[in-house]
Amino acid sequence: MIKRNIPEKIKALRDSLYQKLFKINDSPVRIAFGLGLGVASGIIPGTGPLAALFLAFIFKANRASALIGSLITNTWFSFVTFLLALRLGSAIFGVSWEKLQDESRALFTDFKWEYLFKSSFFNIALPLFIGYLIIALLSGILVYLVSLVLIKKIRHPA
Repeated sequence: MIKRNIPEKIKALRDSLYQKLFKINDSPVRIAFGLGLGVASGIIPGTGPLAALFLAFIFKANRASALIGSLITNTWFSFVTFLLALRLGSAIFGVSWEKLQDESRALFTDFKWEYLFKSSFFNIALPLFIGYLIIALLSGILVYLVSLVLIKKIRHPA
């Protein structure tokens, strides 16, 4: 078995995503909407493929594209957007983001169940969740719009 290098793996992933996403037998709007829902649900920690499938079912979006969008962003993207969500949430709630970062670091490094029930947990969780929610919504809308244009352009070139 020949091992592929990283550029070949990226090309194979891109080709696979192209085949799975742009060749789906559904309307461009439903595919793009599913992808946007999947990306949004994948960004929010604790949600992911099941939430994407549920949302796609509720909103009648394409479930396959929702699953793909969720798998693309699930977990790893949550870690990438952590600091941005922290800053955004702290700005909305008028809290120092450095203090919020220190408290969240303490929560994760010295985890204790009783800490979850203290009011200070909600001082961390609520701003962080709101930050993630805004990032997820904006990312989902952006992915929806870009993928809708791309799908229409690829399916019906001018």
